[in-house]
Amino acid sequence: MKALSAKVTKAINSGSTVNCVDNSGAKEVEIVSFRTYKGRKRRYPKGGVGDVVTCTVKKGVYKLRHKVHFGVIVRQKKEYKRANGIRVCFEDNAIILVDKKITPLGSEIKGPISKEVVERFLYIGKIASTVV
Repeated sequence: MKALSAKVTKAINSGSTVNCVDNSGAKEVEIVSFRTYKGRKRRYPKGGVGDVVTCTVKKGVYKLRHKVHFGVIVRQKKEYKRANGIRVCFEDNAIILVDKKITPLGSEIKGPISKEVVERFLYIGKIASTVV
């Protein structure tokens, strides 16, 4: 994965329930773990914008439920700082579902997504309606 230009604050825990903002059929997902997390022993894993997670669908289409999926965090409530000094925060925590090659399962994304996600994953930027 490509490094991010911003210093993203890790604000979303494993076990969190977040909104799914693509049209794949999922409404709410629960984060199980983070794909590239390296942390201290007994510390709860956390992630932020642009991180790849494994998750399960809690509300949505039946064929997506009860299976483990990959996802990418595209928005977070906790503010983080960009290299030019601007601090960015969103109204909610949001995720989109992707496959193993990090290509989106849906064909459109509702609402704005972070610029840092587009830097890292270009396929997500192509289907985004707004990039902030």
